[in-house]
Amino acid sequence: MLRRRLNRLFGGDEKRVDSRTIYVGNRPCPATETFIPPKFCDNRIVSSKYTIWNFLPKNLFEQFRRIANFYFLIIFLVQVIVDTPTSPVTSGLPLFFVITVTAIKQGYEDWLRHKADSEVNKYPVRVLEDGQPARKDSEKIKVGDIVEVVEDETFPCDLILLQSSRDDDTCFVTTASLDGESNHKTHYTVPDMEKDLQSLSATIECEQPQPDLYKFVGRMHIYKPEHDPAVRSLGPENLLLKGATLKNTKKIYGVAVYTGMETKMALNYQGKSQKRSAVEKSINAFLLVYLCILISKAVVCTTLKYVWQSQDGQDEPWYNQKTEKEKGTILYVKMFTDFLSFMVLFNFIIPVSMYVTVEMQKFLGSFFITWDRDFFDPEIEEGALVNTSDLNEELGQVEYVFTDKTGTLTQNNMEFIECCIDGFQYTAFSSELDSFCVTDGPVSTFQEKAGREKEELFLRALCLCHTVQVKEAGPDELGGDQVDGPASEPLRPAEQRGFIASSPDEVALVKGAMRYGFTFLGLESKTMKIKNWQNDVEEYELLHVLNFDPVRRRMSVIVRSKSGDTLLFCKGADSSIFPRVRPEEVERIRMHVQRSATEGYRTLCVAYKRLSVDEYAAADAGLREARLALQDREEKLMAVYNQVETAMSLIGATAVEDRLQEEAAQTMEALQGAGMKVWVLTGDKMETAKSTCYACRLFRRSTELLELTVRTLESGGRRREEMLHDLLFDFHRKAVQDAPPARAGVNRSWSSANPEYGFIVDGAALALVMNPSPDTNCSRYRSLFLQICQNCTAVLCCRMAPLQKAQIVKMVKNSKGSPITLSIGDGANDVSMILEAHVGIGVKGKEGRQAVRNSDYAIPKLKHLRKLLLAHGHLYYIRIAHLVQYFFYKNLCFILPQFLYQFFCGCSQQPLYDAAYLTMYNICFTSMPILAYSLLEQQIAIEVLLDNATLYRDIAKNAMLRWGPFLYWTVLAVFQGLIFFFGVKYLFSNPALQDNGQVFGNWSYGTIVFTVLVFTVTLKLALDTRHWTWINHFVIWGSLAFYVVFSFFWGGIIWPFLKQQRLYFVFFNMLSSVSAWLVIILLIVLSLLPDILLGVLRKPRGPHTQQVARLLARPSLLQPSSSGACL
Repeated sequence: MLRRRLNRLFGGDEKRVDSRTIYVGNRPCPATETFIPPKFCDNRIVSSKYTIWNFLPKNLFEQFRRIANFYFLIIFLVQVIVDTPTSPVTSGLPLFFVITVTAIKQGYEDWLRHKADSEVNKYPVRVLEDGQPARKDSEKIKVGDIVEVVEDETFPCDLILLQSSRDDDTCFVTTASLDGESNHKTHYTVPDMEKDLQSLSATIECEQPQPDLYKFVGRMHIYKPEHDPAVRSLGPENLLLKGATLKNTKKIYGVAVYTGMETKMALNYQGKSQKRSAVEKSINAFLLVYLCILISKAVVCTTLKYVWQSQDGQDEPWYNQKTEKEKGTILYVKMFTDFLSFMVLFNFIIPVSMYVTVEMQKFLGSFFITWDRDFFDPEIEEGALVNTSDLNEELGQVEYVFTDKTGTLTQNNMEFIECCIDGFQYTAFSSELDSFCVTDGPVSTFQEKAGREKEELFLRALCLCHTVQVKEAGPDELGGDQVDGPASEPLRPAEQRGFIASSPDEVALVKGAMRYGFTFLGLESKTMKIKNWQNDVEEYELLHVLNFDPVRRRMSVIVRSKSGDTLLFCKGADSSIFPRVRPEEVERIRMHVQRSATEGYRTLCVAYKRLSVDEYAAADAGLREARLALQDREEKLMAVYNQVETAMSLIGATAVEDRLQEEAAQTMEALQGAGMKVWVLTGDKMETAKSTCYACRLFRRSTELLELTVRTLESGGRRREEMLHDLLFDFHRKAVQDAPPARAGVNRSWSSANPEYGFIVDGAALALVMNPSPDTNCSRYRSLFLQICQNCTAVLCCRMAPLQKAQIVKMVKNSKGSPITLSIGDGANDVSMILEAHVGIGVKGKEGRQAVRNSDYAIPKLKHLRKLLLAHGHLYYIRIAHLVQYFFYKNLCFILPQFLYQFFCGCSQQPLYDAAYLTMYNICFTSMPILAYSLLEQQIAIEVLLDNATLYRDIAKNAMLRWGPFLYWTVLAVFQGLIFFFGVKYLFSNPALQDNGQVFGNWSYGTIVFTVLVFTVTLKLALDTRHWTWINHFVIWGSLAFYVVFSFFWGGIIWPFLKQQRLYFVFFNMLSSVSAWLVIILLIVLSLLPDILLGVLRKPRGPHTQQVARLLARPSLLQPSSSGACL
């Protein structure tokens, strides 16, 4: 990165201009000019974070930015500088352990990135040097080099395609590693390119690097002796991206335009914004409380120390005379150092090791999602994917689900159903009269066919207006379509060809035309061939393709027939086509489109236009000029598109079915039963989306729909702003003011007596709500809109742009109560809302993998969301919530006896525990049981969680990390701490505890307290465990055994490296006393008695009590599940 910045700083003017000039082959153009090689970055890819030189300082700086780590560093420095009662080892060793483990983990991950970078950078490539291919490492490619790539190789940098081995000057690539799309994409060479690249003299002028994979603007100047330079436009169809793979093409040559960290692939791998879970926020709040407790303890003990010393004879007793240095110390300095000493003595109340345990729990726990066999989809042979493990517990807190429709709720597997030509409906499965049959009759009252000329024109439009490529299939892949998903059913022998398309609905339309008797044969050298009903081959010269984009919502082609007629065929959404055709033609088609949309079909309208010689000349000139522009090329092209796509004639419309995903309705019903509100955000038409919502049971027949769309805003004959005001207040009165108060925990189906409302809004209406006119109250509209949405059972937002989807999610996320949001989608248009939500889920669908790459979690099918939230999310939240509360609990139990001990030693900062116990308590004695618990615990079986979605409500709104449960754990810790200390103090009221009449000392006192402490907090966890595995048994009983063995060895051997050995034979003597044994056992039982009584006497509470009680008759269901790799 430093090298790249220095190159930009000293080596070029890239930052001062909007374009760059590239010399093809790094040769001067023309040859008479002085050639000064421009400075660009090299082709090295650097995805690593550290180097061998900056790893230590950079990693330490990042780790000490954490408050807990920085706090313990300060404590350690205080122990080193100030004379404190405990050794610096007690805080330094745990801190060193935490820092070391984290550094090793991050260093290993970065080493893997270095390794991957090295494999890419050292990959051998072939570069043309003096007309001959020369092999060199990929990292040595320079901008301007001509690179040779053969079939199935990956492009080493971003290239402009100069030459292809195919006769039609095209090549096919797959971009699966970039956007996940497995379909073959067609790219074209620069027009009129010379075959001899050695003599090529050319420059490329293009835009500076930017991350948009689908955007590229440039032009190429080709110099020939005694001729003016020829200019060729360059676009994304000429650009081969690094990471894409060459397919079905033997060899290509391309010139490098972007290299290294300036390639589009590298620019797209920038880090996403860090998402923080609600558990992290609770941890920080609890830490502040315990920090206040720590400071309070230190202040109390410091104050009591000086109150004690103010009494006669206590400040300087005869047996402890002050030194001259102590007598000369300023009182306030001495008080401050004493305060710091008490802070050090009590600092273990802050659980530094909790951060490491939480990180390990999240990291290891994420593998259970990946390993879950229920998430494996045999169709794509993939399972679930975890891109971030920081949000596992957030899966159990979701309140709002925002879902895309196409490809998420539906399969995005298009099937041609019917079409309408000139108002007459035709089905795809009739066999009468050239495959055409009028089934329902025309929209008008008479019964007749639309006319052969119109029918042929419609089918020609379907065969010509697309970007589909034909691939002759081999014997093993007959009828296979190269689209993002499984191949459809095999075609008849005459149709044994595969289709290469970027969109499945384009293949469906071409196949629909094939069923009607018109077959698309392919594109060869700008000539499109189709076979008509008479088996005659018709040829059309492809002049221009006006590409589809989500703003225009249509695409067009301009072709020329053999007879010389120039035709424009256009297909697109009804809202985009109807305003551009004759009004009298619209009414014949509109009813068919609306009925098809109501039945849940995706509809497209088809239109055409005959272009005169002058019209085509103007359009051709405009398109060529716009494509040569470097600035605002898209806007200029859009203007030409809009100009030529006017005054068209409407031919008909198509209806394509996109079936529901497997178990989509059951999944939506389960999510609503769990208390989540489901919103559908889609770019589809309202009628189609509404039908899908009914099919998914988000809307019921009894649901009253509140509609805020352009249609309702324009129905009153008034200004839109006035209608918006009236409708919002009317809907607010119905859904909010007059609605009965909702009862928490009541399932939707149980409260059917209350009116249910569904809210429908479209993109235009949402724009008025979000960005109203200056004279309206923006915040008031938003507030009303949000309240209406929140009081409806389901919300449908149709005709949404990607940015509007993100706006909706952001509005809900920032509303009162900060509800946890989840977005799920499968396409590039869903990325914005996936990144905006607290949790982003990508579906491995047929619209590419951009959603998967930008998501936090990825699943193969929508149905898997049910288990991901109701089972994995539920268990993850319970586990980590228990982990957090348990850590604070056991540390308060640990440090409270130390605090109480100060009242009996004159607040002299005398430690109660040995330094080894202080150091090992959190690292060794109590760390592994809670880690195993937080990974393996199943308080409720997975089958029960899936069958009873209402159980999810019990943990909603961070229920287990609120102040109530936190106070319970704190009170329990205080109770047990008091039991530990005063129970042992009562034991010590007996002066003779050993057989020889000797008494125990203060280290024996602390060891007995510590023994009771370790056994109590460990057995407390054992009482909380519901799902026992051999791992739980091993770590719980193993930790207790390790403590006993360690104590024997630590006190039974004279260690030469210790100046003083406080616990020498203390543990042996303690266990030799029957009284000590009795007290230890009694105190452990007494400390755990509240938990035992609560477990026996407490009655189950909550809305799921009766459901679980009914399941008690089936004990097999209550056994922890083995599904999902030991959740």
